[in-house]
Amino acid sequence: MSYYSDACIDVFLEKQGQLFDKPVAATREEAQEFLEDCMAAVAGSLKEVQAYLEEGGMDVSGLSEEELAEMAEVFPLGNGTYLIVEA
Repeated sequence: MSYYSDACIDVFLEKQGQLFDKPVAATREEAQEFLEDCMAAVAGSLKEVQAYLEEGGMDVSGLSEEELAEMAEVFPLGNGTYLIVEA
């Protein structure tokens, strides 16, 4: 069973261009595999997004929630959760 929901996979497939110049996945299966390979994370709020990015060494302390949500690495899933994909 996949850790990533159908919503995660579908949003990533649709919006992968915000992070990558060329598509990295063409099918749902490829997208799921890519997300697993790069250990993408799902956060339940923008505060969790900020904490995750800070743990990874990114300085995002001065960013507003709107700026966090607009980062190329952050994919809003439409239900208040976020997919974080680090390239």
